[in-house]
Amino acid sequence: MSKKAIFYTSFFVLLSIAFYLTAVYFIPGFNDRKLEPVSKVGQFAFTDQDGKPFSNKDVEGKVYVAEYFYTTCPGICPMMNDNMKQVYQKYKGTPGFLIVSHTCDPERDSAAQLKHYADSMNVDTRQWVFLTGRKDSLYKMARLSYTIDDPKNYFNSNEDDFLHTQFWALVDRKGNVLKIYDGLKQKEINRLIADIGDELKTTSKN
Repeated sequence: MSKKAIFYTSFFVLLSIAFYLTAVYFIPGFNDRKLEPVSKVGQFAFTDQDGKPFSNKDVEGKVYVAEYFYTTCPGICPMMNDNMKQVYQKYKGTPGFLIVSHTCDPERDSAAQLKHYADSMNVDTRQWVFLTGRKDSLYKMARLSYTIDDPKNYFNSNEDDFLHTQFWALVDRKGNVLKIYDGLKQKEINRLIADIGDELKTTSKN
């Protein structure tokens, strides 16, 4: 390739980059990434780590990430919550954002146990909430509202049913589930962090 051709190629590449950056900063909505709702969060009423009621009213007007885990999990849960801590650290102190962790094992995970776990994670439970409640209600939320577990996984007996999922749901201010992410994949965690920022920025304009 001649020096002249290299010059013109470089010039047009730099011109394209300059145009894109100018558009991002000066054209409203140019870089907005609109996520379409996957499902709608139904009504719920659980108990938080402080033994206080926690319901839809507590997430109204907020962007949040929902996940399921249990405190005695020897497998994926510690890895998931280490990864979730990346999300927490990124948006710690950001108004209008929450992380909501539901237990899969409410028989063992009392409010006191969740409080102990939250303290061990060294997180602010005003922004990262840990919930317990009735097993059937918790599982119904995971499968029918957040869609992070297949509804076909229901067992005939509630005692035999057990939910164990690595997936997280991003919920907007209107209670719409926008997207599901794999909490064990760094690429998807990075995408979630970016999508939360986009959603907070988009909804703050409205």
